[in-house]
Amino acid sequence: MTIKTNEIPVGVVGLGLMGCSITTCLLMAGHPVVAVAPISIDIDFAESRIRAHFNKAKEEGMVNEEPDFYFKNLVITEDYSLLKACQLVIECTLEDQEIKKVVYSKVETVIAEDAILASNTSAIPISILQKLTLHPERFFGLHWAEPSHTTRFLEVICGELSDISKGEYLYELSNFWGKEPTLVRKDIRGFITNRLMYAMYREAFYLVENGYATIEDVDRACRNNTGYWMTFVGVFGWMDLTGVAAYHNVMKDLNPTLCNNTGMPKLIDDIVKAGGKGVSNGHGFYNYTPEEAKMLEETFADFTYEIRKLALKYPADIVKRRLQAKEKDKQLDHI
Repeated sequence: MTIKTNEIPVGVVGLGLMGCSITTCLLMAGHPVVAVAPISIDIDFAESRIRAHFNKAKEEGMVNEEPDFYFKNLVITEDYSLLKACQLVIECTLEDQEIKKVVYSKVETVIAEDAILASNTSAIPISILQKLTLHPERFFGLHWAEPSHTTRFLEVICGELSDISKGEYLYELSNFWGKEPTLVRKDIRGFITNRLMYAMYREAFYLVENGYATIEDVDRACRNNTGYWMTFVGVFGWMDLTGVAAYHNVMKDLNPTLCNNTGMPKLIDDIVKAGGKGVSNGHGFYNYTPEEAKMLEETFADFTYEIRKLALKYPADIVKRRLQAKEKDKQLDHI
């Protein structure tokens, strides 16, 4: 399959934090992008957010050109009709089915029948959302991680009615976005990464609420254990690397003791009911001054670029690459 990103116009509907970073990623990949703001106030912030992403990316050596070079391929608008030529439209609105239904109706009024429509939802099954559309077979989930232009993560999710061949096309296309994508061929609530993460969140709440550890202890353990190897091998690769039989032995006794609560943990319920939102208002599992919150966000932005540089040195096929290089060296030695 020959793919030329500069010949594939893409639409992004929703210009909050993720919509802006997704737009940045697509522009970096060479796509012409039409970015639609369903909420007028997003128009005021979208350009500055995207420009800031490009300034930081250039500073970090991720791109070579100034922001204006990429902005030549970008239209920021409230006019859905400008999506007409787009071959792919990605919806990035709030996790509300009624809002999404309205957006899909506006998009499908103007795009071609063979264009692909996708949602960045992380919470609503694709099989439910695609039934809100005129052509469910061309509807998919594209689940990104923030910031979308630096992370390798992307899930391409097929719903019950999705055309698998179009999902495979999105899988191939996303490689041009700097991703190591996962194709989820069978829809399930939460997809892959969120199901894994929320199982961990649930156990984290259990440990804190039952006095086994503090919030700080749990976060420290995650940073210095799971966070140490997860980027390199993932769950199954880690078990292979460190001995499958040992995990089999531990699971027999540990699994029955793990939390399987389906209710809302009191710790997070109390915070949300008290108005806590986390860093955005300084009140979450930790409390933040405005200066601390701002510095945390800036430091995380720096971290995403640093971890990206390290992760790119160790792609999914790193072992095969090194073996091939070693074999090539052997062949050269015999010449």
